[in-house]
Amino acid sequence: MMHYYDTFNAFDFLLEIILILVVVGAAIVFLSRSGLVGSQNSNERLVSMEKDVADIKKTVEEIKDKLEEI
Repeated sequence: MMHYYDTFNAFDFLLEIILILVVVGAAIVFLSRSGLVGSQNSNERLVSMEKDVADIKKTVEEIKDKLEEI
């Protein structure tokens, strides 16, 4: 990090570490709220996808049956 002075002390180092932790923490919070990360949301998505796949299979079977009748 660029400083306006040439000296370096432990307080500067501590401030930089705190700044890094705040940025990483904010990134984690935004990712968890967006739904990209999280076991509950992904589990619910999988369940809804399985239901959608089952509905699509039913629809395909119905279409096959109607085509066989014709």
